[in-house]
Amino acid sequence: MKDVALRAGVSQSTVSFVLNGLEDMRIGRETRKRVRQAVEDLGYRHRGAGRPPKPAGQGVIGLIIDEIATSPFAAISIEGAQEEAWKRNVILEVVMTGGDATYEAAVLKKWAGDNAIGVIYGSILTRALTPPDGLARHACVLLNCHDPAGRHRSVVPAERRGGEVATAALIAEGHRRIAFISGEPWMEASDQRMEGYERALRNAGIPVDPSLIVEGNFLPSGGRLATLKLLAQDRRPDAIFCANDLMAVGCYEALKELGERPGKTIAVMGYDDQEIAQHLSPPLSTVLLPHREMGQWCVETLMTVPGSAHAERMECPLVLRGSHRIKD
Repeated sequence: MKDVALRAGVSQSTVSFVLNGLEDMRIGRETRKRVRQAVEDLGYRHRGAGRPPKPAGQGVIGLIIDEIATSPFAAISIEGAQEEAWKRNVILEVVMTGGDATYEAAVLKKWAGDNAIGVIYGSILTRALTPPDGLARHACVLLNCHDPAGRHRSVVPAERRGGEVATAALIAEGHRRIAFISGEPWMEASDQRMEGYERALRNAGIPVDPSLIVEGNFLPSGGRLATLKLLAQDRRPDAIFCANDLMAVGCYEALKELGERPGKTIAVMGYDDQEIAQHLSPPLSTVLLPHREMGQWCVETLMTVPGSAHAERMECPLVLRGSHRIKD
């Protein structure tokens, strides 16, 4: 849908309303025509296409998540799970709990009474956690989190591998002094992305230089300050790998303040593939977090895979747009 919106020059909400046939929205005829043309040009298959003729209702899967509004990725995971549930003629019920244990227990008890097919227990942050006792009543998968005790099936992004392939892409372009701007150090994703960065350097025979690793905060402000610090060194980096796209936004700002040109005088790599990445100038090379696929995996696993515990680390593919190389 994101690509359709970009091609048609409208928001994703407009695309959704047009494709869902909501005629009471004040969307002009020409806009609707552009959206439909973009759909045709891109071969986009709307998630409503091919739905079964009978209404959903052959069962319920519950999805508990601690937060939704603090990150775009929660909504993407939920949408992926809902798409997969609909294909299987199942209703997905979503509850945001804020991590309230009493509320979680009440919801899990309700779903047990409803004979739910299973429960997806999710976290906005990739992390280890102790699942609530009430999950023992259900077939369960953990979404974007994992249980160190190994009692439940789980799916998380393969963050180390993502950091490794991002750094390897910079190395393949001939960069050797590759800086890394980390996220907050207590976050599992930040640590694992940095581990992947260091592993790629070692695999290429490039020493890890601590002076090229600067702590950020996963926000544009952290990316900006870290970039200014890196460029103040006697030996500047060839490339900067930011541990998320928002810090890459701040990195771009700092580089332009200093008269540098991302993708021209210095290479930049992001991570997450947030919407803003493709609108930067130049468009940002980054790594895709597979949250939609993770949501789909959870429903598929509950519906088709026996209940033995295992941990799935889902690939984070590269999205190369040009900022990772230096062009004349």
